[in-house]
Amino acid sequence: MNISDFAIPIIFVFVLVFALFKKVDVFGEFLEGVKDGVKTITEVFPALFTLVLSVGMFRASGGTALISTLLSPVTDLIGFPKEAIPLAILRPFSGSGATAVYEGILGDVGPDSFAGRVASVMLGSSETTFYVIAVYFAATKIKKTRHTLPSALTGDVLICVLSGLVVGLLLY
Repeated sequence: MNISDFAIPIIFVFVLVFALFKKVDVFGEFLEGVKDGVKTITEVFPALFTLVLSVGMFRASGGTALISTLLSPVTDLIGFPKEAIPLAILRPFSGSGATAVYEGILGDVGPDSFAGRVASVMLGSSETTFYVIAVYFAATKIKKTRHTLPSALTGDVLICVLSGLVVGLLLY
């Protein structure tokens, strides 16, 4: 047994004791939180469903493979591993899709390979740009993304380029 095994029960008891001390209706507050959560889910679900469906269709249609083939000459020039191109394409759209691609890369070329290390840096340094925009902007009812999308995509491209450069510098 480790002390961390008791962290959640200790926090739970602390919150209950504190609420009793402050005379807060814990169950009523819990129900209000659930109501707010369900409201948020109903507002965010259409954008999230559309994004997940689109990513699934894109992967199943071979779009990832086509774009990887088209980008391969450019990535060869900057020293970016061709095995990591599908990860670079999917990461801005889907965290679970990117994780599946990442596991495939590690299974195919190994975690200590150049492509495996670049993929690891990319996965740890990047964000699911379109997912974040879809969920957060839908939840806050922001309709115009203005500079958000170009800025975020610029960051995604820089992460891909820099992950290859940094891993290359550290390995050699």
